[in-house]
Amino acid sequence: MQRLSGLDASFLYLETPSQPLHVCSILELDASTMPGGYTFDRLRDALAVRMKAMPSFREKLADHPLNLDHPVWVEDTSFDVDRHLHRIGLPPPGGRIELAEICGHIASLPLDRSRPLWETWVIEGLDGSDAQQGGRLAVMTKVHHAGVDGVTGANLMSQLCSTEADAPEPEPVDGVGDATSLEIAASGLVRFATRPWHLANVLPTTVSSVVKTLQRVASGSTMAPPFAAPRTVFNDTVTGHRNIAYASLDLGAVKKVKDHFGVKVNDVVMALVSGVLRQFLIDRDELPESSLVAMVPVSVHGKSDRPGRNQVSGMFSRLETQIADPAERLEAIAAANSVAKQHSSAIGATLLQDWTQFAAPAVFGVAMRLYAKTRLTSSRPVHNLVISNVPGPQAPLYFLGCAIDAMYPLGPIFHGSGLNITVMSLHGKLNVGLIACPELVPDLWDLADGFGVGMEELLAAAR
Repeated sequence: MQRLSGLDASFLYLETPSQPLHVCSILELDASTMPGGYTFDRLRDALAVRMKAMPSFREKLADHPLNLDHPVWVEDTSFDVDRHLHRIGLPPPGGRIELAEICGHIASLPLDRSRPLWETWVIEGLDGSDAQQGGRLAVMTKVHHAGVDGVTGANLMSQLCSTEADAPEPEPVDGVGDATSLEIAASGLVRFATRPWHLANVLPTTVSSVVKTLQRVASGSTMAPPFAAPRTVFNDTVTGHRNIAYASLDLGAVKKVKDHFGVKVNDVVMALVSGVLRQFLIDRDELPESSLVAMVPVSVHGKSDRPGRNQVSGMFSRLETQIADPAERLEAIAAANSVAKQHSSAIGATLLQDWTQFAAPAVFGVAMRLYAKTRLTSSRPVHNLVISNVPGPQAPLYFLGCAIDAMYPLGPIFHGSGLNITVMSLHGKLNVGLIACPELVPDLWDLADGFGVGMEELLAAAR
């Protein structure tokens, strides 16, 4: 067995029917490249072979009432790929609206915790074509956040993909094995008993981080603080419904803007999102006078020796939406991001992981229910939205033999922050995935379509 870290487990404890905490991806595929031609059975058999080499996709949760620590991952001895793979068809004409509507419904469904926490949906009829005649199809995959962060999720997708259509079958990999209730409870007791010692090790890092933050406050060089974001239409209690939209941009254009202004790709991404949100809110006469604030996940893979599949911290970034000029806005965002990164680096990379080890499930659950039921979700949002940037491979990729035309990542949304925008670079494209609560953002395609306009605006500023 393998025990979840506190950060991994927190995504289980925070999950509610209106706040499912899985991450998703939508692939648009060219079925004409599949060796032997596409059939659902052939794709199913290829996926089953891949599962033998991916033990994390064969693991499920296990717990015991006497376990004083977090749950564990164990091998699902009755694993059956057919319980996780589903097949549906798009209604005519099979365009982006029909695809997004079905994917939004799939994203709203919770995962079955009695099984490995993932699902893959094969969606045929994309653009009205027949995949068996060499047409196109889409594939949506859901994985619980307890098992992946942005980096590990991208790594899992890379294991499902290959750089050749007829790549050789991977070698099987052993899983973590099973565990008895006694083993789960006994090892949990040992870990619970050692918590005071671990707490003693965490406190010095915490004190140091607080001192560094206070010094930065005095010098005015801090990231945006939590609960300082202005209220917008997407900052309220979310329902269990989800809507989805997406966009695709030329990565070369993004890099052209980056090079002209001497900033990072992530700065350009943030400026794109800022410009799109600014115009979206102006069109509705709802643009706040102060800057919107985004929570940006920061990977600490390679910087942490802590166990767990979520190796992530985060920083609060100002989007400078109050600035009208796109060039001035980009430069202000780059400057704010530089300060936020320095502040984030001054905080211990493992601090979030360490403190979540000590929080009990009841604490997470009660806190989330109270936050959702009070007006804090709208009057005092922690942040306005989550923006995540996941780098992807630039070589052509194939999913079980089908060429990948686009890959749109989708993160979770939370009470008080009903919009998530995640971007992923892939083979010369910057793919943008948007997911929201439709009761808060019913016109999500207006946001998605704004990315093309925003890119042209930045390119014009770079001339």
